[in-house]
Amino acid sequence: MQGGAPHAGTASLRIDGARLWDALMRLAKIGATPKGGVCRLALTDLDRQGRDFFVAEAKAIGCTVRVDAIGNIFARRAGRDGTLPPVMTGSHIDTQPTGGKFDGNYGVLAGLEVLRTLADAGIVTDAPLEVAVWTNEEGSRFVPVMMGSGAFIGEFALDHVLAQTDRDGVRVGDALKEIGYAGAEPVGGRAVGAYFEAHIEQGPLLEANDTVIGVVTGALGQRWYDVVLTGMEAHAGPTPMALRRDALLAASELVGIVNRIALDHPPHGRGTVGCLSVHPDSRNVIPGRVTMTVDLRAADDTVLSAMDAALHRACTALSERSGIDIDVRQVVYFPPQPFEPRLVQAVRDGAAQQGLSAMDVVSGAGHDAVYLARVAPTAMIFVPCKDGISHNEIEDARPEHLEAGANVLLHAMLDAARRR
Repeated sequence: MQGGAPHAGTASLRIDGARLWDALMRLAKIGATPKGGVCRLALTDLDRQGRDFFVAEAKAIGCTVRVDAIGNIFARRAGRDGTLPPVMTGSHIDTQPTGGKFDGNYGVLAGLEVLRTLADAGIVTDAPLEVAVWTNEEGSRFVPVMMGSGAFIGEFALDHVLAQTDRDGVRVGDALKEIGYAGAEPVGGRAVGAYFEAHIEQGPLLEANDTVIGVVTGALGQRWYDVVLTGMEAHAGPTPMALRRDALLAASELVGIVNRIALDHPPHGRGTVGCLSVHPDSRNVIPGRVTMTVDLRAADDTVLSAMDAALHRACTALSERSGIDIDVRQVVYFPPQPFEPRLVQAVRDGAAQQGLSAMDVVSGAGHDAVYLARVAPTAMIFVPCKDGISHNEIEDARPEHLEAGANVLLHAMLDAARRR
């Protein structure tokens, strides 16, 4: 509130787009790659530098900063009523090995810009506001993905994630201590009044529809599988075609089947084979074993279950037809996650009030918001990225779109922070 009135005069309040862009470019220098991207893997020294940057910026505008035992950072701006649960926003600053400047970083720095804007205007909200930096969202160095937010909501036991190791055998717990971010705060166990996450879309729909704001109604459910196809390796010359048990031939057919399953479940069905390994991987040996990954996604759990059933039916039929043994093991299941209708409407209203084009979208990717939605009212705000490209050093976004998304975030948070 300002002067005792409920956010009086805030309708025309706007963030400083140039200041937001400058912060993004300064953070992007930490781990900058020659091709214009960013490599800032979780819990490395570069991650420490990025965290230090965020903490310094937050303290400069009067925020208190706390770090929990999994390294999540919370910058808090006090509200008039400290008994109210905070309205939170945030994302992550760890990147892919060949990552971009905006994935995750935008959500963190847009949140910080909201707090700067309120500080400049002398506005104090009823509820406290917090910006969170979640540990290891990407999962590029340590698994599981979305580690910090998952631990916060109780999806992962703290001891379990602290014991995870990277390819060099370094434990998460030891890496946190090494960079100085093994915090004293307990992980989770506290109320969050509302959670918003601003993010680049990481897909092509907004740009294709010449639309500035994606009003995210929820996130696709995901099922991930490890599939092993076992035939018989044999000499490529003497073995007649009709007598072969070629695991790669069957795997090639399965790739097409996965694609067909997704096409058969529009509009949000997705099917991807992302990894494929051939054994013995010799040019003159018929492949005897293939391991591959399958990723199925859908917006509705009934549809996702139907896709799961279709995959198993197809594998059974393919095995009988080809003589190849096919083992399908599900390794990840994220149910579809709808977002809070009231907060989704606040995002929609915020875009309309500012004259910004907007459309409803569903998030195809996993985000920290998907976990937060299990314990708090949650919504997301998408802005376009060039050609829909992300997880790539050429990832790009227009400054005016980033500014627009942050303004929608500002007013959505102001609305959520009112005492009701």
